[in-house]
Amino acid sequence: MDTHSQKFKIKLGLFIVGGLTLFVLAIFIIGKQKNLFNPVFKLTTTFYNVSGLQVGNNIRFSGIVVGTVDNIRIINDSTVKVYMLIKKEVKPFIKSDSEMAIGSEGLIGDRLLIISQGSNSAPLANEGQQLGSIEPVETDAIIASLHVTAGNAEIITQQLAEIMTKINSGHGTLGRLVQDTTIARNLNQTMVNLRKSSKGLNENMEAAKHNFLFKGYFNKKAKAAAKKADEIKVNQGKK
Repeated sequence: MDTHSQKFKIKLGLFIVGGLTLFVLAIFIIGKQKNLFNPVFKLTTTFYNVSGLQVGNNIRFSGIVVGTVDNIRIINDSTVKVYMLIKKEVKPFIKSDSEMAIGSEGLIGDRLLIISQGSNSAPLANEGQQLGSIEPVETDAIIASLHVTAGNAEIITQQLAEIMTKINSGHGTLGRLVQDTTIARNLNQTMVNLRKSSKGLNENMEAAKHNFLFKGYFNKKAKAAAKKADEIKVNQGKK
C-alpha cells in the first residue's frame, strides 16, 4: 500500500507541475501578445468597415510589429472604432498625421493594421489620440469590378468580330474597298492621273519662267529670295 500510495503521489506531483508549467507558458504567450510585459501607449482610429480585423491582430509600422489590436467597438451604423496598444519605444516615430490602413499577413493570412509614416513637420501622436484611416478595398468589390471588365471585353470582342465579318463579306464602304477589285483599280488609276497632272503642272511652270511675259516676275521673286537668304546669313554671323 505504501509503494502504491507513493507512486500515486509522484504522478499527482508531476501532473500538478506540468499543469502549472502550461499555465505559466500560456500566461507568458498571452501577455506577450497583449504587450502586458512591455510599456505601451494607446491610440484609436475609426473605419466604416474593418474588413475582418479582430482583437489581437498585429499592428505594423515600417514593416515591424509594434503592437496589437486591443478592442473593436461599433459606434454607429457607419463607424467602427478600433483601440490599439502600441509599444512605447516607437512613440517618438508616430506622428499625429499618420494614417491607419488594414492589410493582410499574406494572400490568405490574418488581417493587420498598418501605421503609415507621418510628415516630418507634424507633432508626435499623443496618448489616446485618434489617427486618420484609409478605408480598405473589399475583395468582393474587386471581383465585381473584374466581372464588369470581363463583360465589357467580351462585348467589344464580339463587336470587332462582327465588323471583320462584314468587311470580309464586302459590306459597307470599307468592305467594298477591300473586296471590290474595280474600286481598287480605279483608285490606282486616279493616283496615276494625279502624278501625271502634277508632272504636267511642273513642266508648265518651268515653261512660264522662260516666257518673256512672266520672266521679269520670276526674276524679281528669285532676287527677293536671294536677298532674304543673305540677310539671314548676316544675322547668323552677328550672333
